[in-house]
Amino acid sequence: MNNPQTWYIIQQQDQTCKIVAITDKPPETNFSWGPFDSQAEAIAKRVGLIRAGKCKPV
Repeated sequence: MNNPQTWYIIQQQDQTCKIVAITDKPPETNFSWGPFDSQAEAIAKRVGLIRAGKCKPV
């Protein structure tokens, strides 16, 4: 009954990136990164995306 969660980074309309936990298939968006095994891994990637200018900070 324990569904494994994977973490994705989804780029929003305003160019900010949101980290979401998904148990199934990720939503269809223009820009998404993942899957990541842990939330910490997704956070580290999001920081890199912000530094690279691909995402705006919140």
